[in-house]
Amino acid sequence: MLLSNRPIFASTDLDEVRDEVAKVFCPHRLDLAGDDVPLSARFNSVQFGSVRVSYLDYGSDVRIEPGDLGTFFLFMLPLAGRSLIRGGDKEIVSTPSTAALPSPERHLDMRWAAGCPQLLVKFERTAMERSLEQMLGEPLDRPIIFDLGVDMAAGWARAWRGMVDLIVREAEHDDGLAVQPLAVAHLENALITSLLTMQPSNYLERLSAPRPPALPKVVRRAMEFIEGHAHLPLTTDDVARAVAVSGRSLQEGFRAHLGLTPMAYLRQVRLTRVHEELAAGDPARATVTTVAARWGFLHQGRFAALYRRRFGQSPSETLRFAPGG
Repeated sequence: MLLSNRPIFASTDLDEVRDEVAKVFCPHRLDLAGDDVPLSARFNSVQFGSVRVSYLDYGSDVRIEPGDLGTFFLFMLPLAGRSLIRGGDKEIVSTPSTAALPSPERHLDMRWAAGCPQLLVKFERTAMERSLEQMLGEPLDRPIIFDLGVDMAAGWARAWRGMVDLIVREAEHDDGLAVQPLAVAHLENALITSLLTMQPSNYLERLSAPRPPALPKVVRRAMEFIEGHAHLPLTTDDVARAVAVSGRSLQEGFRAHLGLTPMAYLRQVRLTRVHEELAAGDPARATVTTVAARWGFLHQGRFAALYRRRFGQSPSETLRFAPGG
């Protein structure tokens, strides 16, 4: 069972289950839909920045009708079994190979079969809309409507699930990534951006349309902003907002004039900061893992490879030969 160290409740009382789930999500109708298996619900949940990841299992056939979600998007992936999901005029059978992503303004009505525990990822609607507006460089003219079904066999979806699994693993540690602001912001932004740029929606075509690249002077201002704020949980949207262009234009400008993305440039700056910190560090007090995480590097294997390619030695070698070593 996922997030077993983050329990919200375990209950066989229908009213209690409905009320406790509503506190995290929204008021909804909840009815038993079968007579064979009694209700035996378990709900575990963790907040990770503005994203909430949950495990929910009713243990029996249930009908769930939230209506319009209103203020949030909800990614739902059965870990076993199947569920019937109706979102507006669309309907899918959701299984471990097909997640559901209902949109806030589409009436949601579901039936989860017994033996269908689900991994749920909740995104605040305002965060999703704000990110899309910055990517487009203009206000939204209609609500975001994603395709209801998400193909979990797609490469991007497998990578996306991997990021969620990382959050679940880190939730087991009070001193893990959840207390590293750069790491939290990196994962939040990556989860939202991946959904917006990869999952079919009524905005995907506009997002995919070519954009004129930002001018060289704008790119230079963006580079200076990144260098001065690399210790903060920056996203491409944050940088674009600081230099008054759209996220897409900034991306194209960096590619045209530097041959890399704004986030790749930020990674280079942070690698340099890690190198400087390790080179001046005390091996008795500092660790490579702690320093790397503080600068937003979450995967130690990839970080070590990037570091060696950039500086010609491993991070541990830099620390070992530091003045305090």
